[in-house]
Amino acid sequence: MYVIAGLGNPGSKYEKTRHNVGFQVIDRLASKYHIDMNTKKHKAICGTGVIEGVKVLLVKPQTFMNLSGESIREAVDFYKVDPETEFLVIYDDISLAPGHLRIRKKGSAGGHNGIKNIILHLGTQVFPRVRVGVGEKPEGYDLADYVLGHFQGDEKKLMEEAYDRAAAAVAEILTDGPDKAMNDFN
Repeated sequence: MYVIAGLGNPGSKYEKTRHNVGFQVIDRLASKYHIDMNTKKHKAICGTGVIEGVKVLLVKPQTFMNLSGESIREAVDFYKVDPETEFLVIYDDISLAPGHLRIRKKGSAGGHNGIKNIILHLGTQVFPRVRVGVGEKPEGYDLADYVLGHFQGDEKKLMEEAYDRAAAAVAEILTDGPDKAMNDFN
């Protein structure tokens, strides 16, 4: 079992905001691989299925972003997966241009509160991640208002393409490992 978590905030108020790109990628994976996201457990909406021959649990934590680690910890413990090799997280990154991807095998939270909470709950920074760029906060904007805002204009098309590329990157991580995906998608 491989646990794949996409970060976001629950509720229609937050749908398709910058902070919810992780949910968008999970939705792409669920659609492409015919995985029903209809199970509520581990403080999340989950779906079990197979991606490119690998059994997976897709997870959309419903704890709100800053408490994502609570949900992730429950899933990781329940399935007894090693966070360093059988867990992957997808989330938004304001330090990347809209639509750009950055895959890493480990790293700090980089100021992302959802990742900070996951690191706290897992007790390690060593786990693969797919960061999806949402663009830098404009001068004078409040960070929370920015990441909870919606994409505008040309950004929408860029992000739709990014969700597909991020889903392809996840599939490649599962089949060929993060190093190959880093070479192909970074």
